[in-house]
Amino acid sequence: MLAIALLMPGQSLAQTAARVEDPPYESDLMRLSEILGALHYLRPLCGSSDGSLWRDQMQSLLDAEVQDDERERRFIERFNQGYRGFSSVYRRCTPAAQEALARYIDEGGALIRNVTTRYNR
Repeated sequence: MLAIALLMPGQSLAQTAARVEDPPYESDLMRLSEILGALHYLRPLCGSSDGSLWRDQMQSLLDAEVQDDERERRFIERFNQGYRGFSSVYRRCTPAAQEALARYIDEGGALIRNVTTRYNR
């Protein structure tokens, strides 16, 4: 069940073609958006009192990166896919949900470190 749950959000994603004006780290930011959506669902499910922390982090990402409606729509779509992917599988916190949560926190941190170290101006 764990393998299915960890793959499920990514399996339903339509791959969006990169636009010329998109930065080279666009795919990392799209994945980060998806992870933030998953965390927004999983953290409270597993007892965290984060409130809107992950949605707020997503808004900060949008504020920093988005200059046009099309790109904003793609970011929001990925956030929502991450959220819906887990909300369709987990109704309570299970060991598999906790494992997914831990992996997503690690992956999100790695994405942030990679983007900031490789592309920081």
